[in-house]
Amino acid sequence: MCRFLLLAMLFSGMLGHAQYGKNCEIRQIKLNIFNPGLEYEMGVGVNSTLDFRVAWQVALEPASAEPLENLDFFPAITAQYRYYHNFDGRYHRRRSIYGNSGNYIAPTVALFSPGERTVEGRLVDGVHGYGGLVYGIQRSYNSGLSFSIDAGAGYYAGPFKGAVHPVVNLSIGWIISEKRWCVGL
Repeated sequence: MCRFLLLAMLFSGMLGHAQYGKNCEIRQIKLNIFNPGLEYEMGVGVNSTLDFRVAWQVALEPASAEPLENLDFFPAITAQYRYYHNFDGRYHRRRSIYGNSGNYIAPTVALFSPGERTVEGRLVDGVHGYGGLVYGIQRSYNSGLSFSIDAGAGYYAGPFKGAVHPVVNLSIGWIISEKRWCVGL
């Protein structure tokens, strides 16, 4: 009976440790060079983070009749709740999860503030944005180099007729500040 209680306590201690550990970085700040700006990612769960980006971002022009053919450069604020679904698999295959290197699924929102502009002969003014869902990958290296790409779909709304369009985000840059908690290699 005493051995049974000892084994039960050890097993429950292992379960408790597994639930309170983290696989992601507590926080990291990245300098983005592809879309010039800053990105802040903070760990909020075992395999999840909140990611905030303030940058000049390449985006489609949703006020255009053919938004997929008209790209522009807008100041933007983007937020994502990333759930990294393959940290455990990468860790067990001895692949690095440093800097939140993994694949993720994320609800995402973005606000663009392009100011007053002329699109197809008409004046468009005001903030526009989207909300949607993306799937992406992020890789970070010991040198500090980091890149992520995600793609999905989002509902665009603003001073035009709202519609569902593709969402693609690309981030290439350097990790300039980090607070490690990662158990990865």
